[in-house]
Amino acid sequence: MGCAAARSASALLLLLLLLGRALTFELPDNAKQCFHEEVEQGVKFSLDYQVITGGHYDVDCYVEDPQGNTIYRETKKQYDSFTHRAEVKGVYQFCFSNEFSTFSHKTVYFDFQVGDEPPILPDMGNRVTALTQSPNASPTRIPPLRVPV
Repeated sequence: MGCAAARSASALLLLLLLLGRALTFELPDNAKQCFHEEVEQGVKFSLDYQVITGGHYDVDCYVEDPQGNTIYRETKKQYDSFTHRAEVKGVYQFCFSNEFSTFSHKTVYFDFQVGDEPPILPDMGNRVTALTQSPNASPTRIPPLRVPV
């Protein structure tokens, strides 16, 4: 592998590590699985999850702060999102539970992001793009749609 390719691979790996953690895992029936993440005080974090296979596509989920306080709890959800700004520094725990199911295992996908997501492109906030430009700003006007009656 050449130097340029090695630098590109290293940059991609670093980018993946900085952006957060995404994981898909099996959650057996009558089981609970917890994950842990160190978060600095004042830093925003978010958890997005979705049950992608199994039973009624539902799990219980909760998030605890480093002091053991539950800051998020939902039961029998197929998917959800939770965003929070850490009030204290420490290890936050988020758990998925399928303890209510006696015969149906689940496959769960989650994405845990710490910190504000950087713009996709450098200097993106200062540029007009197709996604930020108003349709009314177009120099050509699209005629109204005529529907026969």
